[in-house]
Amino acid sequence: MNIIQALNHTLHSEFARDPHLVAFGEDVGAFGGVFRVTAGLQKAFGEERCFDTPLCEQGIVGFAVGMAQKGLKPICEIQFADYIFPAYDQIVNEVAKMRYRSGNQYKASMVIRTPYGGGIHGGHYHSQSPEAQFLHTPGLVVVVVSSPYDAKGLLISAIRSPDPVLFLEPKRIYRSLKQEVPLEEYAIPLGQASVERIGKDITLIGWGAQHHQNMEAAQALAETENIDVEVLNLRTLNPLDIHAIAISVQKTGRCVIAHEAPKTQGFGAEIAAQIMENCFFHLEAPVARCCGWDTPFPNAWEKEYMTDAHKVKQAILDTLQV
Repeated sequence: MNIIQALNHTLHSEFARDPHLVAFGEDVGAFGGVFRVTAGLQKAFGEERCFDTPLCEQGIVGFAVGMAQKGLKPICEIQFADYIFPAYDQIVNEVAKMRYRSGNQYKASMVIRTPYGGGIHGGHYHSQSPEAQFLHTPGLVVVVVSSPYDAKGLLISAIRSPDPVLFLEPKRIYRSLKQEVPLEEYAIPLGQASVERIGKDITLIGWGAQHHQNMEAAQALAETENIDVEVLNLRTLNPLDIHAIAISVQKTGRCVIAHEAPKTQGFGAEIAAQIMENCFFHLEAPVARCCGWDTPFPNAWEKEYMTDAHKVKQAILDTLQV
């Protein structure tokens, strides 16, 4: 399966299992969503459980809040992550705080799915990576998938979580990456990172589509420079698996964090701070970040903007020379 097929398969399976699930958003019904993730869902389960909404992101999420209070489990789609900001108030002030403000009497249990990231020549309104802007919000789980296998296991966990989950899907690799995905049910725990490559010289941390650039860089350095890179795929950004990060960095003594989003105030800064708190006496060099520019996403300069394998390789080489 590719990522779209894995997500679609999971939605069909979970809808059959749980009659309380509903899916909605712009064009998610008969059309199956702009990327076809919800294809066939309305036909299989009816218009009451999978339907279109007006072009109104704050209404989509606000509607989901009310549905969650009545025992339904909404899975709402924001067509592009760049369009999520009209719903920002609903997400950070209502969704994320519902359980806390009500003393656990009410919850806003839902999944907010949205494709994110660059690499598709979408310009500055279809290419952003806004995860850091939601990671400063206690009460909100943030997941970023990077493979078809992870897409299924993480979506199952997100759907069954009592907490609201922002579920970011890397549209650049929606169809390009294929992988064996078991048809039977399995769940990947939220908050558990994956060590995708074991190494001893330096730790390389990433998530989402960036993970594949990191793996490419690690493989190239092993073949050409005899550098042994340990690669972590975080999968969930909140809760953050600082335990897995600390074990790796304490072993290697060096770390590079790579992400698509702009460098300043990006989530890499928080990870670096936590590494300093947990691994300071094991570090042989400062923690380095390899990130996007501190500019709006530039369509004409997309290739230069993206944090590709070449940039990651250079960041690793620079860190090893300190």
